[in-house]
Amino acid sequence: MPVTVFDDRLKKLVADMAQTMYDAPGVGLAASQVDEHIQLVVIDVSDAQNQLQVFINPEIIWVSEEKTIYDEGCLSVPGIYDGVERPSQVKVRALDVLGNSFELSADGLLAVCIQHELDHLKGIVFVEYLSPLKRNRIKTRMLKEEREIQRGAKNSPSSSSLKRGNA
Repeated sequence: MPVTVFDDRLKKLVADMAQTMYDAPGVGLAASQVDEHIQLVVIDVSDAQNQLQVFINPEIIWVSEEKTIYDEGCLSVPGIYDGVERPSQVKVRALDVLGNSFELSADGLLAVCIQHELDHLKGIVFVEYLSPLKRNRIKTRMLKEEREIQRGAKNSPSSSSLKRGNA
């Protein structure tokens, strides 16, 4: 959903998303990843994590024909990294947190990150770019990890006593 109100709530959401991204640690986060269904992305690809960029209602308006393969990972799919081919340069148009329009040309990691995060706004996760075989391996791994977590919770003395109301 496009952002139409540029108020203190939006500024707080941007700050909270930035903190979540830095704590992860990650270089980008889309609002949809924190259950906010608006067109908002925060990115910081700097080594010092001090160059936060905010993209509201972003749209890619140009991509290069030249492609680059980057190993991508995602906070939505923890522990999974794989090469994804994307345009090596992009130009994006967006609004800042005050509602001012801007355009930005990007290459390298920033270009990859912009494309990756804007995909989230469309409901796309980077693993969808991988081969069916790789996607199935990732799915199997994640299901196995989930089963192990559930088994651990069931076998934990404190969690089982809490479930029975014996705490």
